[in-house]
Amino acid sequence: MQQVEPMTIFGYEKLQAEVRDLRDVKRPQVVKDIETALEHGDLKENAEYHAAKEMQKNIDNRLAELSNILGNSQIVDPSELEHAKVSFGSTVVVEDVDSEEEMTYTIVGGCESNPERGLISFGSPLAKQLLGKEEGDEFKVRLPGGEKELEIIEVRYQEIVFESH
Repeated sequence: MQQVEPMTIFGYEKLQAEVRDLRDVKRPQVVKDIETALEHGDLKENAEYHAAKEMQKNIDNRLAELSNILGNSQIVDPSELEHAKVSFGSTVVVEDVDSEEEMTYTIVGGCESNPERGLISFGSPLAKQLLGKEEGDEFKVRLPGGEKELEIIEVRYQEIVFESH
């Protein structure tokens, strides 16, 4: 079964830009580096050649990975979704029932996640437990710091800020 990768247009364009950079800039440069290294002769002790070949392999692997992600991508405009329940693109305010600490998360595509900014991947364990929940729901979640009981304070849509300009 194909794994659908929901993402916003921001994530899709970010991945396409990475593909263009790898395909049009980095890979041609590595090919030149390999040709230059070949001119140095003996390949057994030619560190530049081996480093360039390794880099070429890494670029090709990343291009294949990106091609797979983009091929399975589904662009979603979160502003068009219902946010009465937590869904892709929802901004969710949760409160730790014990410490009363509030945290805010926005559920985004895997390639768009940035936990420091509160952007969590829809495939992350926390997002999977948030999806479908409503304001007022309480649930237990297992996080790296242990199990916590969380309450959903608010579910809303707000424009997602992926990076500061």
